[in-house]
Amino acid sequence: MISVIAALGAAFALSAPAKGEDYPQKPVNIVMPYPTGTASDAVMRMVGAKLETYWGQPVTFENRPGANNWVAVEAFKKAKPDGYTLFEAENFFIALQRHVFKKLPYDPDKDFVPVAGLFEAVSFLMVKADSPWKTLPDIAAAAKDGSLSYGSSGVASSMHIAGVKLETALGAKMTNVPFKDATQAFTAIGNGDLSLGFASTSLAGPMVRAGKIRYFAYADTKRNPNYPDVPTFAEVGGPASFTHKAWLSVFAPRGTPQAIVTKINADIVRALNEPDIREKFSSMGIAPRIGSPDDLTKALADETKLLGELAKANEISLD
Repeated sequence: MISVIAALGAAFALSAPAKGEDYPQKPVNIVMPYPTGTASDAVMRMVGAKLETYWGQPVTFENRPGANNWVAVEAFKKAKPDGYTLFEAENFFIALQRHVFKKLPYDPDKDFVPVAGLFEAVSFLMVKADSPWKTLPDIAAAAKDGSLSYGSSGVASSMHIAGVKLETALGAKMTNVPFKDATQAFTAIGNGDLSLGFASTSLAGPMVRAGKIRYFAYADTKRNPNYPDVPTFAEVGGPASFTHKAWLSVFAPRGTPQAIVTKINADIVRALNEPDIREKFSSMGIAPRIGSPDDLTKALADETKLLGELAKANEISLD
């Protein structure tokens, strides 16, 4: 009888869900829909290097850009829900694509488990360096005849959505001019071929330093401590609530044991609090986005609602 009980106990132990403290026991792969060398790729690799140290296991990276991030999704969806394959994605991918495509090759709610935030990048509104505009009412007045334009990296991109938010704030329509390479938009602004544009400092910084364009306003409710001279939207006569942020997070396949999700979250938060990571983030013009899986789930739900209303009101579609 004792041997039967022991055998049953051993069998149960082998079939029991993985415990957080036992994870990981083999390499962890992170699928990314971003090219190597981008900020999203660089941050994930920085955090991944910390995780390797904590876990004593290799962390590998699989860059699969293209096709609205769907190439990466197809690779991710084939993974077992055991915590050994993770996915990095932007808020617009999870919260917006469902509103601008009639059909998706994935279900944002059923295929992804929110694990942890990574970083957020608040956008700046940029104009030509010698632009006479000083306040948002100045831009609103210039936009009344419909002649203003803004650059983006495509329909439904972060830059496009920021422009749509600005149109709403101005109560005026502008023309979205998409570019294959987002940095081309800032060259166009500096040349006077484009009125304005939104982006992070990593994209627009070189043109600002060259004296071609200038930061007009910071799209958050408080000034950026690294750019204390750049006013918020409220300070240039815009809505006090005007914000625009792109933020990246880590996801696991639906069905991944909660204990493993909790473990990964805790270790990513630990990495984001490391002094060298914080220093590097500051130099990149981004900030750690720290929170629990529940915090991330709620933030994505709020973002999905907000972007859904925005897409519907402005008839944004990619079909």
